Amino acid sequence: MEKRKTFGGSLGFVLAAAGSAVGLGNIWRFPYLAARDGGGLFLVIYIILALTFGFTLVTAEIAIGRKTKQSPLTAYGKLNKNWTWLGWISSIVPFIILPYYCVIGGWVLKYLIAFLTGHGIDAAKEGYFTDFITSKGEPLIMMFIFLFAVTVVIYLGVNKGIESFSKVIMPVLLVLVVGIAIFSLTITKTDDAGVTRTGLQGLKYYVIPNLDGLTVKKFFNVVMDAMGQLFYSLSVAMGILIAYGSYVKDDANLPRSINQIEIFDTLVAFLAGVMIIPAVYVFSGTDGMASGPSLMFVALPKIFASMGKAGTIVGIIFFAMVLFAAITSAMSVLEAIVSGMIDSDKRFSRGKAVIIEFIVSLALACLVCFGYNDLYFELKLPNGAVGQILDVMDYVSNSILMPIGAIATCILVGWVIKPKVIIDEVEKSGDKMGRKRLFTVMIKYIAPVCLFVLLLMSLGIF
Repeated sequence: MEKRKTFGGSLGFVLAAAGSAVGLGNIWRFPYLAARDGGGLFLVIYIILALTFGFTLVTAEIAIGRKTKQSPLTAYGKLNKNWTWLGWISSIVPFIILPYYCVIGGWVLKYLIAFLTGHGIDAAKEGYFTDFITSKGEPLIMMFIFLFAVTVVIYLGVNKGIESFSKVIMPVLLVLVVGIAIFSLTITKTDDAGVTRTGLQGLKYYVIPNLDGLTVKKFFNVVMDAMGQLFYSLSVAMGILIAYGSYVKDDANLPRSINQIEIFDTLVAFLAGVMIIPAVYVFSGTDGMASGPSLMFVALPKIFASMGKAGTIVGIIFFAMVLFAAITSAMSVLEAIVSGMIDSDKRFSRGKAVIIEFIVSLALACLVCFGYNDLYFELKLPNGAVGQILDVMDYVSNSILMPIGAIATCILVGWVIKPKVIIDEVEKSGDKMGRKRLFTVMIKYIAPVCLFVLLLMSLGIF
């Protein structure tokens, strides 16, 4: 077994962990939910949950990783041999996610190339997105390029790959996010009826709580939406933070690093909304808020096209930013898988593990691509959604396995090994952990109950 590498410093760890959090789901899903769920109401609830629920799960997973110095596959067994099964659940999640994530990453690459080559106008035409994803060749090529790029970074290892890449890309990503957000606020458009909409009006729509028609049930649904978003935003319950935590040095200031990850992720999630919602509001009004691929790959290209020449530049910057975000997230997902292979079997070197997982993910990603043409089918999921291969994989990993894994982690930490084990690990460097009582109450009582409700909702039971 290879000697475990460590991050060179806390900055590398924070940027890598933040990079895993800032991904495709954050960029399109957070703004959509905020727009749908009452704007500022969703934001306030999300921030509260991030500081309580999110803090609890992030702290537990990072501390488990550093304490055991193991991947998610083997870490839980180190804590308690009867909980080895939880390591398998935690490892299956990234294994399922990586193939379809790389397919979507390929879509982003396609749109970036379209804008770079001056075909941004074509990307805004009706049917462009559907024609692309249902074609048989180009989606495979784009997916392969994306997966190969991610594989190269992970092949280079913790220091030369993950840490070095994150130190360069994450600051660039933040600058691009801030730049697009500022630009979005300056947009103004007058429609044919003489009605003028501005980016600042869109910002108000985003941040000011809309309590119209708010009921207890609707408020509860907003809370559940915000909690579900935390899985996407903070990369919890998919083994990533355990893997990254295992590379953190024992003398690192873990409380400070956890706080920085929280702040960075919440800031970028908020700015994602500032980037997208004001622009969509200006050009499409409140009717322009759509979920999923239709927002990023259909609505936004139309907005960029309506900006004229400036739209091409904005489109390039936007899709470059999204591509960077997608790569950093895919890196962390692949690392969670590779680290498990290395820790579970001494015959696996990093290079061998990366190559094997590359081949397996490539095969599964091809199936996802074919799911839009030769292997297309429609299946009604328990949560009421209708989808095909990609949607089924997303549902199983994000809506079923992740809540189950998170619930089990809460039970293990809260009732089996006890919260003090995690608290002692966090404070091992001599730095005091804030919110200790909150952590204990959340991990033992509140988090598992909320997660169980979220699981029931995903199963269509509640």
